[in-house]
Amino acid sequence: MKKLVTIVADQLEKNRLPSVHPHHSMLYPLSHEFRKAIASRHANLCLEKIHVLHKPPYKHPKDLAGPRLRIGYVSSDFGNHPTSHLMQSIPGMHNKENVEIFCYSLSADDGTTFRSTIASESEHFIDLSLVPCNGKAADRINSDGIHILINMNGYTKGARNEIFALRPAPIQVMWLGYPGTSGAPFMDYIITDRVTSPTELAHQYSEKLAYMRHTFFIGDHRHMFPHLVERVVIAHKQNMSKKTTVPDNVSIVNAADLSPIIEKIEVKQIRETIIATSSGEATPVEVATTVLELPTTTAIQNMIITGQIQTSVSGIVVQNGLTTNQTNNKAATGEEVPQSILVTTRQQYGLPEDAIIYCNFNQLYKIDPVTLKMWVNIVKRVPKSVIWLLRFPAVGEANVLASAQQLGIPMGSIIFSNVAPKEEHVRRGQLADVCLDTPLCNGHTTGMDVLYAGTPMVTLPGETLASRVAASQLTTLGCPELIAKSRRDYEEIAVRLGTDKEFLKAMRAKVWQARTESPLFNAKSYAADLENLFYKMWDRYACGEKLDHIID
Repeated sequence: MKKLVTIVADQLEKNRLPSVHPHHSMLYPLSHEFRKAIASRHANLCLEKIHVLHKPPYKHPKDLAGPRLRIGYVSSDFGNHPTSHLMQSIPGMHNKENVEIFCYSLSADDGTTFRSTIASESEHFIDLSLVPCNGKAADRINSDGIHILINMNGYTKGARNEIFALRPAPIQVMWLGYPGTSGAPFMDYIITDRVTSPTELAHQYSEKLAYMRHTFFIGDHRHMFPHLVERVVIAHKQNMSKKTTVPDNVSIVNAADLSPIIEKIEVKQIRETIIATSSGEATPVEVATTVLELPTTTAIQNMIITGQIQTSVSGIVVQNGLTTNQTNNKAATGEEVPQSILVTTRQQYGLPEDAIIYCNFNQLYKIDPVTLKMWVNIVKRVPKSVIWLLRFPAVGEANVLASAQQLGIPMGSIIFSNVAPKEEHVRRGQLADVCLDTPLCNGHTTGMDVLYAGTPMVTLPGETLASRVAASQLTTLGCPELIAKSRRDYEEIAVRLGTDKEFLKAMRAKVWQARTESPLFNAKSYAADLENLFYKMWDRYACGEKLDHIID
């Protein structure tokens, strides 16, 4: 690592394009100035490319020339991509009396519902993949009279930052799709929030900070996964007579409409009042669990063991949750809401039913040695606990296992699963007890996915934007007690969740309820807050005020 830092320093000093890409710079022990300088070199490359076009600068009026602000969203990810999974409803949620929405796609139509939703719900949808010349693409944006142009790519695949370098709009803004600064003189603001980008860290950014009221992050999970709003737990009736509580994450049924199975099978409501202590205060929390009492679970177990697509339980057809991609591909990708009754169990993934399951569904490159060491420490301290990871990529599995074994992790304490289609990926997050976030680079979309599944997430914010997103999500969710202040604190929170059953129940109940009540997954209120921020940007520009942070 020291050698890499030295090489990058030498390249920056000689004004060369650094070997480390801006998108990867957060993963290395570089200073904030180095990261910003790396991004700046790539921005300068865009400026160099447009100079050969010899285009005169565009003239930008300071009046609206109409009743509404014209907003242009630019992205190569209007399709089956995590960015669209997050924001596909936003263009259609905007108030058409306040803003006129233009979406400029940098990629061709992939035929998905994500693409068609954005295309149909935007007032104007323009496919700029048909306009390969950046100069002509910028001309089109300028001729549309865009007031605020949104860069959703940054330095990710498919970006065309040369369009922004030409300055076709008077205000140009970074938003959502890229977790860092552009380092570009042609980008004015970055939309963020006070947790993700506190003012004391503003020097990391070339842009001015523009704060959302809550988190800058958003997820379209309410629209995509309404069948996960409720769940019922499966239990053997014979075992129920011996138990006063039933785990809510071992064997689960989800459906857009649960009434057919609830009306046909005996249901029991278990209510407990848990006294949860957090920050020294004892708070009563009511935990409610809906349980299907089955006379036998043999049919479900056989379905899973044999890989059947579906089975019948008391005359009701239920589907194996591993088979959605075999029955409805659009439901599997999250483009349609599944209409079947889905069964999700730990048995399907080889997870022990009586263990504490710590999960992380991020790409494996986000697990640095310090994080793995913390995870191993946690597992050592929590009896009957395991870590559930993804083969993301598959070649990383052996390396993670070998490194963890060198740290002394008990054999069999890490369980890997394959990457799953989007709907299954979100739904199976219900089976974990706790998500352990990766502090170096948080789970951003995956953080939203696991929180929507009702699973508490422990995070440790650093200083980069990429390391603070999870803290922002948890703050908006109303769960600041899951945000650690140090590595030791991170371990202590995770260990307490794994050993204090009352605390774990209370936190799981709190996260489950907050998914639907907090602003975190409320796309409608988010769109309104975004509009308010756009008008603040425009008012400052129209009044001729100097560019500055918008943090009030």
